[in-house]
Amino acid sequence: MSVQPQPPAAAGDPVTPEARLGPVTPEPRASGPPSQAQPLLRQEATGEEEGEETGGQGAWGTGTAEQRRRGWGEADEGPGQAGGTGAAGSGSPAGGAGDGQGSWWLLLGWPPRRPPQCCPCAAPLPRSAAHCCHGGTKMAALAYNLGKREINHYFSVRSAKVLALVAVLLLAACHLASRRYRGNDSCEYLLSSGRFLGERVWQPHSCMMHKYKISEAKNCLVDKHIAFIGDSRIRQLFYSFVKIINPQFKEEGNKDSVAKPHVIVAGAATWSIKIHNGSEEALSQYKMNITSIAPLLEKLAKTSDVYWVLQDPVYEDLLSENRKMITNEKIDAYNEAAVSILNSSTRNSKSNVKMFSVSKLIAQETIMESLDGLHLPESSRETSAMILMNVYCNKILKPVDGSCCQPRPPLTLIQKLAACFFTLSIFGYLIFYVIHRNTHRKNKPCTDLESGEEKKNIINTPVSSLEILLQSFCKLGLIMAYFYMCDRANLFMKENKFYTHSSFFIPIIYILVLGVFYNENTKETKVLNRDQTDEWKGWMQLVILIYHISGASTFLPVYMHIRVLVAAYLFQTGYGHFSYFWIKGDFGIHRVCQVLFRLNFLVVVLCIVMDRPYQFYYFVPLVTVWFMVIYVTLALWPQIIQKKANGNCLWHLGLLLKLAFLLLCICFLAYSQGAFEKIFSLWPLSKCFELKGNVYEWWFRWRLDRYVVFHGMLFAFIYLALQRRQILSEGKGEPLFSNKISNFLLFISVVSFLTYSIWASSCKNKAECNELHPSVSVVQIVAFILIRNIPGYARSVYSSFFAWFGKISLELFICQYHIWLAADTRGILVLIPGNPTLNIIVSTFIFVCVAHEISQITTDLAQIIIPKDNPSLFRRLACTLAFFGGLLVLSSIQDKSRP
Repeated sequence: MSVQPQPPAAAGDPVTPEARLGPVTPEPRASGPPSQAQPLLRQEATGEEEGEETGGQGAWGTGTAEQRRRGWGEADEGPGQAGGTGAAGSGSPAGGAGDGQGSWWLLLGWPPRRPPQCCPCAAPLPRSAAHCCHGGTKMAALAYNLGKREINHYFSVRSAKVLALVAVLLLAACHLASRRYRGNDSCEYLLSSGRFLGERVWQPHSCMMHKYKISEAKNCLVDKHIAFIGDSRIRQLFYSFVKIINPQFKEEGNKDSVAKPHVIVAGAATWSIKIHNGSEEALSQYKMNITSIAPLLEKLAKTSDVYWVLQDPVYEDLLSENRKMITNEKIDAYNEAAVSILNSSTRNSKSNVKMFSVSKLIAQETIMESLDGLHLPESSRETSAMILMNVYCNKILKPVDGSCCQPRPPLTLIQKLAACFFTLSIFGYLIFYVIHRNTHRKNKPCTDLESGEEKKNIINTPVSSLEILLQSFCKLGLIMAYFYMCDRANLFMKENKFYTHSSFFIPIIYILVLGVFYNENTKETKVLNRDQTDEWKGWMQLVILIYHISGASTFLPVYMHIRVLVAAYLFQTGYGHFSYFWIKGDFGIHRVCQVLFRLNFLVVVLCIVMDRPYQFYYFVPLVTVWFMVIYVTLALWPQIIQKKANGNCLWHLGLLLKLAFLLLCICFLAYSQGAFEKIFSLWPLSKCFELKGNVYEWWFRWRLDRYVVFHGMLFAFIYLALQRRQILSEGKGEPLFSNKISNFLLFISVVSFLTYSIWASSCKNKAECNELHPSVSVVQIVAFILIRNIPGYARSVYSSFFAWFGKISLELFICQYHIWLAADTRGILVLIPGNPTLNIIVSTFIFVCVAHEISQITTDLAQIIIPKDNPSLFRRLACTLAFFGGLLVLSSIQDKSRP
């Protein structure tokens, strides 16, 4: 599916560019071949695009859903020339049509080269090049443009998405075959294989290991009996296991006996090697002893969990003289004997006695740290004990970040209904497509036998809303199947995160270089114009993605700076929505429905498909609530807008009083947790904002950035007032103020920006810094805005690389939960095991393609589901309320049936 640039939006749009869904009307489609198609999406208002007065930069669209379905949503000219729109708003990092070369190379992380310019009039078209270039330069320009056309023809966002689909199918087939060949029991991987990510971080093969807390361990092992049988090494493992439950436990005590243990951990060999001086007779006797107890262990394994611990290697150079006979060669021989006997103890089925062989791998990496060459260091024993805890407790407590030994969660009633809906949509679209194709064949040009000329029966049959609707839900159903495979089914692998400075800062430097390299001139040079806000959202979103996948939240200075980025998104929410309502005065229900649909559609679908509460995707509820707060604040009587305030300055005072009242309410709720929780604990709000049975998490998230939306509204009010009075100089290349004032403000901004960074980097306590963050985050945000906009040259350019990602920032933020990260963001999705770098490249490519496609689907559905006429809109709202009412009933039934 080709790229569809989004309709224009207000400048400083919030996290999600929902304003791009502004009112649009289709123009008659141009006749002629697809390469001559004209843009079909234009603003209703003439000469004034949505958000233009606030410095927003709109753009002509390059194709409708019908055009994208037919595969020709853009003109034949190169990037930046489709429909004569230039670079602005094209959805392409190269500034061209969203389906052009720039987007494709951007997805791969490669630069779309610019056309050579041999003189000021040089342009990316061969005709322009012919006028101003000479000799070899002219021929090079022509060859370049011809080559670019060929690249645009074969390599586009559409072809990238096809490539991503093929990659998903191949990877799914490979993983399915691997599961069938190697087995689907992740416990076997946990017990037998893995690697160290760091000095003390063990990563099992293909699954995630949970680090159990004291309370969790006690909850799992209450009334359970666990027996450790063996030599001194098993005794040490026992002590490490008990210390998970009680860290104060001392390595001493009496041996207990119970009638029937729930778990048996056994193993022995080194003592036999020592007392018999490593003789072959001792090995023969060991085999006989294992053979004699094997039937008993199998009998116990039918009702209990039995683990045989293979012997760890030794560090022979550190062994004392009376232990020199314990060699790694002897240990390997004893291990082979135990494995062969215990695995062959049952003839008709697989042995129920599980081999705990992973401790050998752990010991190979850590035995050099042993004090006597025989016993493992404490950290290694703790790792083995934690593995045992995961093997037994994961299937009981089902921790989110402990995917090892967990079965696939059963489908809920709502998930089954969703699967039926998407299946029907897919079949419905296929039937519709077949009928449409047959109709198209019947209407093919026929030859007039008398004249010998072709005649067409029907030209350009319009695509119905039903077809677009079925097509959108068909594609969405396939995408949701991929979501489910990645993060609910046990098809793809998952791994734990492990933070290192290089894993965070190297990708940051890489994207920074790419972002600076792809700079374009803006068509609008106002403060926080559309290109600039898209750029801002784009680079912030990329940094947040790197922050999540690298596990950088454990590093406090990085955490504090990321908190500023989240606050900056909310700042844009306040700035963008206030600007729109203040300038446009559009408080109609259509605008509200557009924004709410844009923000919440994907999250609602994921809540249904992935069986997660709405509050799980915390940022979407956050921006949704703040949008409604802004709307109610400005829409309630008296409605004060810019046009009205310009006639009487007292209206400005009235607006300031409204903002002051809003600030008072924010302060009250921030310091009155009880009142806040009472409001959001009311049904049905509680169904949306509860997480794990309470709304504390919602109160914490809201309180963490409680002032920044207000700051964004206030900044928009001051900026628009200054702009109205022509105090600002926003021309191309001009400083925002006079030279003296600009230099002074620029100096203050740089000092403020660096001061905040120094404070955040020196922060020692997360709780104390979080308490100060709501009040001081605005310092760095405003400082950044001034640094970015005071110099005229900085305000006149933007990074098309970052802006491209900024246009799909909402989808990137939400999709990362399940198809880039794993285990609900706790881990990393592994599509290609054994090669972390290649895995990140492939999974990121698929992830970006999916996010872009979902953005297009949301746009298409918004145009159909949210009609402009109020009667139809109110009928749709009634149906929506009925849908959510049924969803609440089904959710209540599910909650009662959960164990």
